[in-house]
Amino acid sequence: MLPVMADGGRIVNVSSGVTRMATPQLTYSMTKGAMDVLTRSLALLLGDRGITVNTVAPGITHTDMNGWLRDNEAGQQAVAAMTTLGRVGEPADIADAVAFLVSPDARWVTGALLDVSGGLFLGPAPS
Repeated sequence: MLPVMADGGRIVNVSSGVTRMATPQLTYSMTKGAMDVLTRSLALLLGDRGITVNTVAPGITHTDMNGWLRDNEAGQQAVAAMTTLGRVGEPADIADAVAFLVSPDARWVTGALLDVSGGLFLGPAPS
């Protein structure tokens, strides 16, 4: 399996926060959920080669996929209100999480799903 991958390598899959909620985007959600399972299975299968396999699950982030947020102050405020950290995610937020998972600092992390959503839907804000 994965014969060209170097021993000690890193695999980071990109999933989505939609795998933890009901959404009308069935195909998207199902494929991302399958990726979450693939991550755990590959981590098990490749561990003896020192290869770590993890997933990052971004929340709502300023990307072309969420182009509806561009120049939409009300939409940005609505998304920010759903996150504990009170803002829309930025691509750098996701990139930094991936950089951690491929770094030597994450050498003991495998089969994990790292939520990178700013606390999307953790619950109501304390009063």
